[in-house]
Parts: sequence; structure tokens; C-alpha cells
Amino acid sequence: MPLSFEGNGTVSAQRAQFADSGYLVLPGLLPESLVERLVPEVDHWIDAGLRTRSIAACVDPGPDDDPPIMELELPAHGELLTHEPLLEAVGDLMGASFVFHHLHSARHDPGAPGKPWHHDYEPNDIGDPSLLMVHALHYLGGLDGTVGNLTVLPGSHRDELRARASYAELGTAELPGEVVIDRLPPGSTVLVNSQLLHARRAAPSPPGATTRYFVDASYCQTGARWRPVKPYWRHMLATARALELDGGRWPELFAERHFTEYARSA
Repeated sequence: MPLSFEGNGTVSAQRAQFADSGYLVLPGLLPESLVERLVPEVDHWIDAGLRTRSIAACVDPGPDDDPPIMELELPAHGELLTHEPLLEAVGDLMGASFVFHHLHSARHDPGAPGKPWHHDYEPNDIGDPSLLMVHALHYLGGLDGTVGNLTVLPGSHRDELRARASYAELGTAELPGEVVIDRLPPGSTVLVNSQLLHARRAAPSPPGATTRYFVDASYCQTGARWRPVKPYWRHMLATARALELDGGRWPELFAERHFTEYARSA
């Protein structure tokens, strides 16, 4: 599927638009059949305590403390991670080979709080900010303005990169030039440069507001070694290779050589 930003256009134009603004909207990228299988997997991930155990394995890891199951082992999540139109779009933006970084799922019920302004960029070992890290933000039920929109600050990925914590004082306050994305059809994806400032602003959540199902995955351009965010990253990549999630088409997608050793973030 060709890249599209709220309409059609050439890949070169969309790549230039992404480079300028730092984000790209892909409405309805995911087929309905995939979305229908992802939603119950997210429910299981939350309700069975698997997300809690996955977080615990990162917050207080032991020497052999791998989580009992990872998101990418859930069949539909593994399919989403390597959904061909998604990887083609990421490849078009990267213009080079890339490696999978991490995946996570969440469910935000009506009335859920927002998430302050932040970026999601991880450093690489040569300190080259021009190497792309891209987050794919998947909104399984779309966005309708009732439960947690996505707010981005176009162009902020070109500013000097600061520590995430340095933005905490902003909360979810309105910023000059921000763009609010609150109307997307089910199965839509927003690709963001991971250096882009973005936030989830709480919505009114009137009676009848639907649950916000959210999955995000990140991918890094090859050319340096990236810092992993999960202490069990080797287990994660080995599992993806064992499951043959790359389908034989993306040889670098789960290669360990593109990562440094794990170190807890400051």
C-alpha cells in the first residue's frame, strides 16, 4: 500500500511531508479482519495480567525474569507487527533497512487520564539523530474525540533533543502550532518520527463513549546500534525469529547486532 497522508500523493512528496512535520496519517491501514482479532487479544493482555507482568519484568528484572508471554506471541499482534503494508510504508520513510525495536498494547477506558507531552526516541551508539526511529501508533477503533485524542507538535522533531522528563512541566497544556488528531476511522495508523513531541489529552468521555484500543510498535533505521528498552530484548528478538514473523522478506527486522546492551534509563 502506498503512503498516504489524508489523501493520495507520491512517495517522495509524502516522505518530504513526513520529514517536515514529523508525522503521517494512514487512515484505515489495517483490515477489519485483523482489527477484529486484535481487540480480544488486547483484552486478554490486560485482563489476564500479562501487561502487568510484562511491565514488572522491565521495572524490576531478575537474571531469568522473562515475562511468561510477550505481545508479539499473540497471533494477531505478531501479524500486526509485520503487516506488509505497514512495513512497506515504514521502509518508504526510512529509505533503508530497519530493525524492530519494541511493541506494546494498551486499553484506555472512558475517563482515562491523559499522557503529558513527551517524545519516544532512544539514542544510538554513534549519537546520530538523523537516523530515524519511527513509532507506528495503531488506533484499532479509530478516534472520535470522546476518549483520548492524539496531539502532535509538527516540526518539534527538528528541535534539540532533550530528556523526556524535561517536558513533564508542560503536562497536556495546549501549545502553539499543535495539531489535534481526533477523527480517524477504525484500523487507522499514525506514523511519527520518534523525536516528535506528542501527547494524549483526556477527552470528555460522555455516556456511550467507546474504549480506546491502542497498539504501538517502533522500528529503527539500521546504521548504528540502538539502546533497547526491555531487559529481555534478546529473548524478544529470538522469539520473533523462531516464529518466523519476518516471512523471509525482512532479514534485518529481528537481528540482534543492531542493539547495544540493555541499560536502565536515567
